[in-house]
Amino acid sequence: MDSTKNVGSPDRDRVNVNEDYELQYWSEKFGVSRDRLKEAVEAVGTSVKAVQEYLNK
Repeated sequence: MDSTKNVGSPDRDRVNVNEDYELQYWSEKFGVSRDRLKEAVEAVGTSVKAVQEYLNK
């Protein structure tokens, strides 16, 4: 589980839509709504590459 107190390097290979701050980060990074991001993760999993490819279709 992600902890906001853990300040180590973030895992930028996975999209975690269960943490509000990550949901905000990734939705802004991809330029999509939070709901669209959740839809993409449900469709293809948490891999950043897979999510990006899905959103670019």
